[in-house]
Amino acid sequence: MHIPVLVREVLVTLHPQPGQYFIDGTVGSGGHARAILEATAPDGRLLGLDADPAALEVARHNLSTYEDRVHLVHANFVDLADVAHRYGFFPVHGILLDLGVSSLQLEVPERGFSFQTEGPLDMRYDPRLTKTAYDLMNDLSEEELAALLYRFGEERRSRVIARAIKQAWPITTTTQLAEVVTRAVGGRRGARLHPATRTFQALRIAVNNELDALARALPSAVSLLTPRGRLAVISFHSLEDRIVKEFFAREAKDCICPSTPYPAPCTCGHRATLRIVTRKPIVASSEEIKMNPRARSAKLRVAERKEHR
Repeated sequence: MHIPVLVREVLVTLHPQPGQYFIDGTVGSGGHARAILEATAPDGRLLGLDADPAALEVARHNLSTYEDRVHLVHANFVDLADVAHRYGFFPVHGILLDLGVSSLQLEVPERGFSFQTEGPLDMRYDPRLTKTAYDLMNDLSEEELAALLYRFGEERRSRVIARAIKQAWPITTTTQLAEVVTRAVGGRRGARLHPATRTFQALRIAVNNELDALARALPSAVSLLTPRGRLAVISFHSLEDRIVKEFFAREAKDCICPSTPYPAPCTCGHRATLRIVTRKPIVASSEEIKMNPRARSAKLRVAERKEHR
């Protein structure tokens, strides 16, 4: 069972009220969605999206008691604005994006997300995507694979790992890939991360185009918010968090012209659309981490749509 992270903090910062409308762009098994629906009872509504149809079926079951107040759609959050307009679900009072892979995906070997159990090298959230992790590694040169592992996994030994993968190719299962990576870089005794963690992260991000989707979804989300509506994003690694932090910082400024050593008039015409609510990211309490170790790396950032001037 997937346990949602930072539920209390999400409710405190989004502050859902009866009758309000919300969008959960990564509804998963519906944990956050349920909490929001309960807080907006009796007449609040929620639009839930997920790229993973299997997760969506779980959410549909878990949220069945709210059937008249929730609408679930198989879609990636990069299409957030299109879906919201298609169903007339705007403006909204709050939007949540809970990023990254869930227990629902990690615990099914056939999905290929985990190196803990043997499965095919798939890693697609949405089975409609044409390329699996196997296809991606098969198509890339050693140099391109090393660059991918460094960029999306922040893997310092990316060249060594890419060389080992290409020398051992073809690799067809998750456990085979994990063994190749471990042999290539070794395993430090007592290390918190498995040697293959960053490799699997990089491949998953690339297969699902996660970072580009996030960068494109953020401005779409802001456009759907009512004045003083809030956008909350939970990230699980530095690449995601950096995108969210920089977007919030940029959209909280009236001018984003490049800095100059001398005073110069603004030529960009940019006007702030957001007010940052969380100057520092909110992290899980030690109690929550004990109950749900996945919460250890979670960071919640929240911003509010500025009122029209």
